Amino acid sequence: MHAASREALAQVESHLDGLVLGADDAVAVSAKTGTELFEAVEILDADRPLRVAVADPAAASEQRTGLIRAVFGGKVSDSTLSVLDEAAVRAWSNPREFRTGLVALGRRALLRGAEGQGQLGQVEDELFRLSRLLDRESELTQLLSDPTTGVERKRELLASVLYGKVSMFTEALALQAIGRPEHNPIDDVAALVDIAASLQNRSVAKVVSAEELNHGQQAALADKLGHIYGRAVSIHSEVDPSLLGGMTIRVDDEIIDGSLAGKLARLRSNLI
Repeated sequence: MHAASREALAQVESHLDGLVLGADDAVAVSAKTGTELFEAVEILDADRPLRVAVADPAAASEQRTGLIRAVFGGKVSDSTLSVLDEAAVRAWSNPREFRTGLVALGRRALLRGAEGQGQLGQVEDELFRLSRLLDRESELTQLLSDPTTGVERKRELLASVLYGKVSMFTEALALQAIGRPEHNPIDDVAALVDIAASLQNRSVAKVVSAEELNHGQQAALADKLGHIYGRAVSIHSEVDPSLLGGMTIRVDDEIIDGSLAGKLARLRSNLI
């Protein structure tokens, strides 16, 4: 996003947080607002002139909010309409980034709902597990990536995999990501993990170890990385016996390779 859009998004995020966190039934309001924001995005995706008009910086803010109310008034909840109004008032760099901002707000609303239910950490972990599943199950990922397969069919397929295994917030977030891809299913779901962690003021450490880490080892590693990076860290781990021993750790774009396989590779390189 350009600077103007980032500022606009931050302002609307603050407005959204005030609405959902201050509601009597924060979980229900968050879930409804998130769901309806995604529905609004689908309407805007299908109507380019409308999408351009509601984010037109040359138009007065009253015109933009008036258009929002004409299209969505009476069709969405008061909280959703308030968020759409607030978004329309702000100055976005272009209509595409306005639309991207609404997607981000929909995700944030659902994650706030998970937070209200005390499930934000659980949702973060479930999304990580799903990203790893997609990485392992290439046939499933190919089907979800196939441009010739309709969006509803992709969502039905993924819903059948997730049914009864994850929280409703995890399922809703995963299905919306599959329905409006930005990169590929693995990376799009992994991006949701980072968003969930950021709402908890955490960074994500993706750990691959030769043997499964127990709870105590994960806690000790999180504490050590927290001291290194100066902020809380969520540990998401998986096992890869090919490492032979040790582990690799990735935090943002930094990779720490403490695996035996990595050490042997470096040793061989030094001997050449």
